[in-house]
Order: sequence, then C-alpha cells, then structure tokens
Amino acid sequence: MLGVAGGIAAYKSAELLRRFTETGHSVRVLPTAAALEFVGAATFEALSGRPVATGVFADVPSVQHVRLGQQADLVVVAPATADLMARAAHGRADDLLTASLLTARCPVLFAPAMHTEMWEHPATRDNVALLRSRGVVVLEPASGRLTGKDTGPGRLPDPAEIAELARLLLERPDALPHDLAGRRVVVSAGGTREALDPVRYLGNRSSGRQGYALARVAAQRGARVTLVAAHTADLGDPASVEVVRVGSALQLRDAMRDAVRGADAVVMAAAVADFRPVAHAANKIKKGAADPPPLALTTNPDILVELVGAREPGQVVVGFAAETGDESGDPLHHGRAKLDRKGCDLLVVNAVGDGRAFEVADNAGWLLAADGGETELPSGSKALLASRVWDAVAARLRPRA
Repeated sequence: MLGVAGGIAAYKSAELLRRFTETGHSVRVLPTAAALEFVGAATFEALSGRPVATGVFADVPSVQHVRLGQQADLVVVAPATADLMARAAHGRADDLLTASLLTARCPVLFAPAMHTEMWEHPATRDNVALLRSRGVVVLEPASGRLTGKDTGPGRLPDPAEIAELARLLLERPDALPHDLAGRRVVVSAGGTREALDPVRYLGNRSSGRQGYALARVAAQRGARVTLVAAHTADLGDPASVEVVRVGSALQLRDAMRDAVRGADAVVMAAAVADFRPVAHAANKIKKGAADPPPLALTTNPDILVELVGAREPGQVVVGFAAETGDESGDPLHHGRAKLDRKGCDLLVVNAVGDGRAFEVADNAGWLLAADGGETELPSGSKALLASRVWDAVAARLRPRA
C-alpha cells in the first residue's frame, strides 16, 4: 500500500510506485485529497493498474477502509507530511489512508517531506517519537533544496533509497529499530584508486553499495553517520549522512583518522588497494614499440590494523574481507585467519568471484567475532546484511552514560 500525502514532493511518489511495480509488487495507491492537487488520480491508476480513492465511502460493499490495511504486506507513506503524521499519531481516520493505517498490522514506513521549520517543530518531533514508539519506521529526511529557495533537512529521501528500505522491511520487518539514536558511527565505502599517470590507475571492482547500505541503515536506526567514500558507482548520498569523498588509500587513511575521533563504532567496508605505484608519472605513459618498463609497487598501510591499534575505549571496530578459496583453504578459513591478524571486534567475510559480492545488488557471507562467534549471513539485499551487522555492533556498544 502506497500512501501519498499532500505535499509538493508527491510528484516523486510516481517514481517510487514505478519501482515497486517493476520489481513485481502489487500496489494499491491511497492518496489524500490534498495529494491529488499535486498528482492526478489518472497517473496513479495508470502506473499501478488499480483504482484510486480517497474517501472511506468508496466501494462500501468491500469495506475498503478495513480490508486494505488488513491485506497489506507493507505500507509506505511517501511523502508523509506533518499533517499526515499528526493524524496518524493520534489515530484519526478521516480518509481512506488514515483509516487503513489503523487496520494495518504489517510494517509501516513513513518518508517525511516538509520544510525544515515544520520538521523541527516540537509538535512534529513528538508525533514522530510517538509513531516510532509504536513500531512505525519514520525515516530521517534528506537535507537539500526544498520548495522555493529554502534549503535544509526535510527533503524527501530519494525514491531509490525509499524502495531499498522498503525491500529491507519486506525481508526483515524488525530491521530498522531506532536503537542507534545518540550514537556516532563512521563507515568507509567504495574502492580506492592509485594513480599511475594522469589517465590510468590501479583499482578494484568495489561499487560501494555495501558501504552505502551500512551508512543508510545506520542513519535510519538513529545514528549520526559519517561516510568516507572512495570511488563508487553512481550512488546517491544516503539521507541524513555526512559524506567525505576521497580517492587513494592514503587519502582514505587520513580521512578515517579524522572521522573516527569520538565515534562509537567504525566499519571499514571500503576496498583499499594493497599496493600503489612507487612513482606517479607526470605525463601520460605512451605506448611504444618496446614492452613497458616493469611497474614498481610499494605496500599501502593497513588502515584497519591502524584503526584497531588507535581505537578509543569502548569503540567497536568492524572489518570486511573479500576472499576466494585456494589450495590452503576456503573463504571462511581465510577470514578466520584475517580476523586474528587484524584484531577487530567483528569481521564480515564475503566470498567473491562468479558474480558474488562485487557490483551486484545482493550479498551473503559470514560474520565473525573476536570472541569466537560465527554467524552465517544468508543471501539477501545489501541493506539486509547491513542490518545484521548493526545488530551485532549495537549489542557490543557500551551503555550511554
């Protein structure tokens, strides 16, 4: 069920609806009367293939205001305006959407969109807290351009991000508790590039999707998140996340050293180049008739080991290991050895190759703990794996003073 409240961001709900239907979901759109001032019913009906109504007296014999909520597997309200959340928080049932919210027993996700002053008003904050206390997932909004010239927090998260989190709730309804509120976490993502000349570089296949999923899920579980992003695929910045961009392994090292001060948890999901060229050519290396000279390499610092060695009391450090099997052992065997060498609290081991882990939407692996615990992470979205990692981190965080 896709609820659409009456705000200018309602036009983005058409893209969200398209994403839901193109991934095989049957969607019933429930706009408010005000939403239809921004996007016509014909648009929602054409994209969903289902009729659209706003009032509780629509199709009375089928008792829609009860049945729609009862039958839903997931309710997403995007945009969720201050007015809609106020009515939902206080149990109003004066249109088809709010009545259906009262009968829904499935996961419910609200994606707020409003001006900054409205989002920060004590009444709205109280309504958000009340909804969350009842198990409703209320996303943190993005920060950016609002209506007119205004800029600030209150912007609707990108439809792709909402769709990713909606999939997560279908995979795991309890994946987004607000248990990281008041915590600060740092996540690295993407692949570093080590320059050979102004054109070429040594790199790897990391898309950054897993690191971005970790940052996105942490932010929506209430954490204040810094994402140190090396080179990634064309990924939108997660809502409510500070993004620091870097290029090389040495730049990533410097950025992480700065970012982790005072952090409760650090997750090194970036794929850091093990080696870099000894020298960087000032001009493009030309291809001649002779073979090129050998490429001299030097070893990059082990950033994870350095972070472990310098961590503050109580700070939880998580590493990632992309492994392949060989004659000496399988990926899990190599992951256990790496956990011993790195000294981190938790290590996520991914088996890579044959279309696994890199440049794909899903992921799987194992979560190894320094205390000897091992948990299999079955295949699912990268947000699902991220939620499991944050479960383990949250269980290890020191109680707040």
